[in-house]
Amino acid sequence: MTGKTSIVAMIVGVAILALNAALCPAARAQDTPDQQQATPLGVSDWVTIQIVGQPNATSYVAPEGTISVPLVGNIPVAGMTPSQAAVRVAKALKEGGFFVAPQVTITATAPTSQFASVVGEVRTQGRFPITVKTTIVDLLAAAGGVNDTAADVGYVLRTDETGHVERHPVNLNMVRDSEGASTDWTFIGGDRLVVPPAELFYIQGEVTAPGKYRIDPGMTVLEAITKAGGLTERGSERRIQLKRKSDKPGQYRTLSAKTGDLVQAGDIIRVKESLF
Repeated sequence: MTGKTSIVAMIVGVAILALNAALCPAARAQDTPDQQQATPLGVSDWVTIQIVGQPNATSYVAPEGTISVPLVGNIPVAGMTPSQAAVRVAKALKEGGFFVAPQVTITATAPTSQFASVVGEVRTQGRFPITVKTTIVDLLAAAGGVNDTAADVGYVLRTDETGHVERHPVNLNMVRDSEGASTDWTFIGGDRLVVPPAELFYIQGEVTAPGKYRIDPGMTVLEAITKAGGLTERGSERRIQLKRKSDKPGQYRTLSAKTGDLVQAGDIIRVKESLF
């Protein structure tokens, strides 16, 4: 092994160790008290609330990002450090008329590692640790990225307090916004990110690269031919046959297609030879 290779291997090893330390659930549990106080609070974290003149209380950060505080009720704290949360609680106690100069201390007592699942068209399906700052891109990166066959729009499945599963569309393509899909999402423990397969079409006959391809939004037959490398010397734009799924399962309709027609999922496009 050359000296240069040894250095590269050492750098890669250090990077892997750093990544494992960041993702390992035990790493956070072993944080020092100072580190815990500097770590933003997340959903399901437990805290101790000390208000001078009142008995100590414990609470956890609810899915809504709040903690339950004696006298003033639910106070939003998700994303804040314990010290910042204490300032907010003190302000609420003062504005509520309970204290003139409240003294509040909040301590993270038992941080709980949060996980979200990723399933579908990704390199590695599974459960991954998250924080309140984890983005869609972060979670997909933890899963090794999306496959080439992944759709542009995925779904976050979240179970509410009644046990009902909510389905929220999210944009998996950060380059192009997808209509009706969120590009900004805050994950909480138990979320499931579903990455469905993209809608595909098939193209045969006189094109450069016959095969199956993903459908882009608003794709026409001409754009489908272009994606397949264009026509061969014998191909004709005037002799295009399209087989499309009918309302009856397993059956197709055969149509004469024009280059401006829109492509639908499962379409089979066949470009025939020119007659001249």
